[in-house]
Amino acid sequence: MWQSDKSLRATRLADWTYPPILDRSDRFSRTRLWWEIALLLLVSVGQSAIYSVVSFVRATTRAPISQQQTQLNPSRSAEPLWDAIYQFLDIFFSLALVALAVYLLWEPANNALRRIGLDFRRFGSDVAKGIALVVLIGAPGIGVYAIGRAIGQSITVVPAPLDSSWWVIALLILAALRAGLTEEVIFLGFLFDRLRRLGWSWTGIIVSTALLRGSYHLYQGWPSALGNVVMGLVFGWCYKRWGRVMPLVVAHTIIDIVAFVGYPLAAAWWPAIFAPPAS
Repeated sequence: MWQSDKSLRATRLADWTYPPILDRSDRFSRTRLWWEIALLLLVSVGQSAIYSVVSFVRATTRAPISQQQTQLNPSRSAEPLWDAIYQFLDIFFSLALVALAVYLLWEPANNALRRIGLDFRRFGSDVAKGIALVVLIGAPGIGVYAIGRAIGQSITVVPAPLDSSWWVIALLILAALRAGLTEEVIFLGFLFDRLRRLGWSWTGIIVSTALLRGSYHLYQGWPSALGNVVMGLVFGWCYKRWGRVMPLVVAHTIIDIVAFVGYPLAAAWWPAIFAPPAS
């Protein structure tokens, strides 16, 4: 039967918004999904969240948090060329985990990339929404970090230096894209699908993934973790409403590019707030 383009779009969105909930009697399928969730998290964002929580607990038992620092994209070698190679390999293997999440979502005659909205069908709209989210989330996020530093509750985040090697900025942009894809595809695309199929409510899914996102960033201090929980709530609501992960990937990538590339400039301009404490 013929359907209008608007009707087809609504049908596709409905297919994403309401994935089939498994019957409780189907114990094999439900157990399989729980194993998929546990194993993927343990080798990706869940593993990082555990390390982040441990790092925060360790930090609270040492010097005052305001005197401690953590590094974004730390160097892997003192030799620039080998550092670049190691950084590239780290990004490559992280993106392999994103590919694994998409692979687990793939079903016969059901393209996982289209289902979670990680494609270029609506790229203009996705970019516009992503930029709007950058304005909504990015600027307040900087404010949260600055407030956390001012009250002595945020660990100083030290960015990778912008040295003279031509590939540094390119690698930082790739690292930002890696972060956007890893967090949004796994937190939203994968977990939303799997938890909904297990019968979780949308509210429970949005809140639980936001809390996991916050714990993932706890190594920066509780203000940053709280800010990321709020970001997770907003992104989760947007994903449920739009049915597309691409705008969230765009927003997250832009925010991290600003953080990775713009942070050294901010540290130079406002050292009292952004620069590492003197040792």
